[in-house]
Amino acid sequence: MLGVLDLQGVIIPVINLRKRFRLPERPIGCDDQFLVARTAKFPVALAVDSTHEVVRLSPEAVVKPEAIVPGTGHLCGVTRHADGLVLIHDLDTLLFPDEELQIAEALA
Repeated sequence: MLGVLDLQGVIIPVINLRKRFRLPERPIGCDDQFLVARTAKFPVALAVDSTHEVVRLSPEAVVKPEAIVPGTGHLCGVTRHADGLVLIHDLDTLLFPDEELQIAEALA
């Protein structure tokens, strides 16, 4: 967890996924962007390198990840986009249980 955001009076933890995907760390700056999403238990803000667009998908456009690559428990779908494949992550499996507990305790 990088910290928290106050979004209209709601405290939202900011999650650093760079460690999870074994990417090099980088400092957070004033121009950084955050993607606010909701897990089954609480909202989270994901620190992202950049955003390009919001895309609405029909359920038919999403393929189960097991059909492409077995053993991808943190993914809930894959779809095609003009720039390539888009991996749709399942936020409820992306965080480890101890991370969820730490976040819940910090928010309490």
